[in-house]
Amino acid sequence: MSRQSAVHVLAGSLNLLGLALGHWVSPWWLLLSAFVGVNLLQSGLTGFCLSETIFAKLGLKDGSCQSRVDANG
Repeated sequence: MSRQSAVHVLAGSLNLLGLALGHWVSPWWLLLSAFVGVNLLQSGLTGFCLSETIFAKLGLKDGSCQSRVDANG
């Protein structure tokens, strides 16, 4: 899995988790989904993504999601 794919999986998982917890536990958990959205927005505008930096330090290789699709298809 590439770093970009890992970032997408993390963001999607945290977003769904925030929505589920907001529905079943407390509406305050919707702030988690809002935080994920704001983080994705700032990452797109500035090019800085903290989770991608962390995944790089964990040893995930760099690569785009498209290169994975091309290799499999």
